[in-house]
Amino acid sequence: MSEAEEFMQVARAARDAATALAPLPRAPKDHALRAVADALVAAADEIVEANAGDVERAREAGTPAGMIDRLRLDRERVEKIASAVREVADLPDPVGEVVRGSTLPNGLELRQVRVPLGVVGIIYEGRPNVTVDAAVLCLKSGNAVLLRGSSSAYASNTALVRVMREALAGTEVPADAVRLVPGRDRDSVKHLLRARGLVDVLIPRGGAGLINSVVEESTVPVIETGVGNCHVYVDADADLDMALTILMNAKTQRPSVCNAAETLLVHAAVADEFLPRALAALAGAGVTVHGDERTRAYSADVVPAGEDDYTQEYVSLDIAAAVVDSLDEAVAHIRKYGSAHTDAIVTRSQPAARRFTATVDSAAVAVNASTRFTDGGEFGFGAEIGISTQKLHARGPMGLPELTSTKWIYTGDGHIRQ
Repeated sequence: MSEAEEFMQVARAARDAATALAPLPRAPKDHALRAVADALVAAADEIVEANAGDVERAREAGTPAGMIDRLRLDRERVEKIASAVREVADLPDPVGEVVRGSTLPNGLELRQVRVPLGVVGIIYEGRPNVTVDAAVLCLKSGNAVLLRGSSSAYASNTALVRVMREALAGTEVPADAVRLVPGRDRDSVKHLLRARGLVDVLIPRGGAGLINSVVEESTVPVIETGVGNCHVYVDADADLDMALTILMNAKTQRPSVCNAAETLLVHAAVADEFLPRALAALAGAGVTVHGDERTRAYSADVVPAGEDDYTQEYVSLDIAAAVVDSLDEAVAHIRKYGSAHTDAIVTRSQPAARRFTATVDSAAVAVNASTRFTDGGEFGFGAEIGISTQKLHARGPMGLPELTSTKWIYTGDGHIRQ
């Protein structure tokens, strides 16, 4: 059997599984998710062993440390993944929720209700936790899922999917609702991109290259997730102690993730007081600052920043920095260079906060809080399928409701249109 034929077989099985899964009520889906969580914990040693091979191969290939951190699993991380699965099981089921409804003047009862999308394809890089997050969110929302992770995590993903499918085999949820896309080469991705009619939507998660490629080449509708060039803007009226704490958390708490801060903008009115402290703290944490001429005046350790530095998602201990003369200049910088992911303002001024939140065109905007909170788990979604930076259907962290569509149901009593 060719790889293309094998993919079609897997996709058709997923389509059948989606049909069987869609009408299931909450209880059997929650039971299946808890079975998956228990199975992951029971198989943790086996999963970690498979992951260790992926990590070693990544090191031999010269993969950057930040990407290896995303790839790595240990028992604690596997248990956290399982805990997140249980949290999803505890969340309300969005399927069947009435979005709106009314009784029309002619007596027809009209309802708009949430329904599953169908078969969801996920294309992602590096992080094997996405394999589980994506699968359980799709299952809870009544969808089947086709998973295409990166070849760097192939052994990890294979182990995780096998454990989940074995757990589902003892439940009412069809095991074929969770499948890996066959193959490891570029052609296997192309099969998924061209599966219009079998796959209802694609969600890419990864770097700009992956996302752009999927958006440009897919014949299947795409929900575009974006890279995280996130900003922290320290306003003229900021509490500078708070600003320093937020900056350090946003940049250094976990620099390899998409909601880590990649650019620092400081109002000129507080630059003399704030930047020496901030630059010293960043240097002490091992962060390399790529700054404009005004920032470099405060420290000889600041590396000159080029135009490209302000567009970077570093996912490392690097940050771009610039001094701005106004809030509006900060917003203009963010709109020019940002990725519409998450941007934060630190200020004691309510008018400044309102203007920033109204004019920054991003999926999430933080006021006096770290960018690191833009996350499905932190928002109470249990987990997330990705963070959408587009403006259609879903924007920001995508939880269960974002994995549904709607249908209109109207009920009459022999009504006919005159």
